[in-house]
Amino acid sequence: MIHLSQVIGRPVRDQNGESIGKVADLIVAVGERYPPVTGLVIDTDKRQIFLPWSSVASVDASGARLSTPQLDITKFSQRQNEILLKLDLLDKQIVDIDGRRVVRVNDVSLDEVEGSLRLVAVDVGTAGLLRRRGIERPYRTLSRGLRRPAGERYIDWEDVDPLESTIAAVKLRVPHAGLAELHPADLATIIDQLTPRDRAGVLASLDDEAVADAIEELEPESQVDVLEELQPDRAADILEEMSPDDAADLVADLSDSTRAEILALMEKTEADEVKELLGYPEETAGGIMTTEYIAVPATLTAAQTIDKLRALEPSAETVYYVYVIDDDGRLVGVLSLRDLIVAQPHTPIRDVMIDEPVAVGVFDHQREVANLVARYNLLAVPVVDDQGKLEGIVTVDDTLDSLLPVGWKSHLPRRFPGSTR
Repeated sequence: MIHLSQVIGRPVRDQNGESIGKVADLIVAVGERYPPVTGLVIDTDKRQIFLPWSSVASVDASGARLSTPQLDITKFSQRQNEILLKLDLLDKQIVDIDGRRVVRVNDVSLDEVEGSLRLVAVDVGTAGLLRRRGIERPYRTLSRGLRRPAGERYIDWEDVDPLESTIAAVKLRVPHAGLAELHPADLATIIDQLTPRDRAGVLASLDDEAVADAIEELEPESQVDVLEELQPDRAADILEEMSPDDAADLVADLSDSTRAEILALMEKTEADEVKELLGYPEETAGGIMTTEYIAVPATLTAAQTIDKLRALEPSAETVYYVYVIDDDGRLVGVLSLRDLIVAQPHTPIRDVMIDEPVAVGVFDHQREVANLVARYNLLAVPVVDDQGKLEGIVTVDDTLDSLLPVGWKSHLPRRFPGSTR
């Protein structure tokens, strides 16, 4: 195995051993599992030329040697499926899925595979950087003496995929399938580290739901940055996938013109929910509540209520409480999912629900809501208007915002993503 840093700048010699220039770059054709080297770019005294791999006898740490007496002095022209290892890959960022972080390519590893020299891995460790500076050996000697690792870390090229045709930056191939499978908090960490250009490529490879979940994990400032980088119609689609309270919080931080443009592109139902939440003062229960909850009429039986929950399942990710309302939408009771499951199928839910449940008003201060949630050990508390109509719920994670420093919410487990009315 050889490394790109060991080849760049080394002499290129003809069959007689005479130097004709120096290795400026190596070219590989992407598309295969391990892309083959297809040629060299050589710096001569007068110009930069292309040397096809068929004219190369060998390449190693001492440089390159020609296999032909004639030199093709054709000016290098990069083809669409080719990348220059030094120019397009070295020092560029990649997404490390396993490490949940963005790292820089410090060196490139090449090896003989199936009879040809191929790109096999990228070096993102300290050793690659030291190798380029010519101090890898002394460092390794010192590391052995101190019994410390040499900082080697490689990522197989099979797991690397270009963001651009010229690979201005790279990412692991697994983001197309793997990024979407990451926990939203891990995905948010990666997105937050990317440059706007790289971030655009990553977000384009994810569906709206995955992006929405990740944005909910970002700090407010980063949320605004990410959303404003998107096309308005895509931003509207992503906001529709977010819980209404989180969407409202994000929309509130946008400029007036951007807010109006995106809300106009959202589906009317989702846009109306966001607008409704924006109408409440930020420090009130209405300002932190979500309008996603399960509400059923008191006339249903336990079996009918469970059937309704099944019908709502695609949108109801987590259900802890079922709220019971009368014909006018007033809150008349609440029951836990456990109580519903253990009830006899034909039992009216009015017989198993808790009458006169604990509730808060839409204009109650969020600190009062937090105190109430803590006092009664609730996972969520219903929010009602002056007539007792159910307007939304405040989950325990949202109540903690009034007690914890700003920015801590994104570090809390998202156990209560909400449900559907």
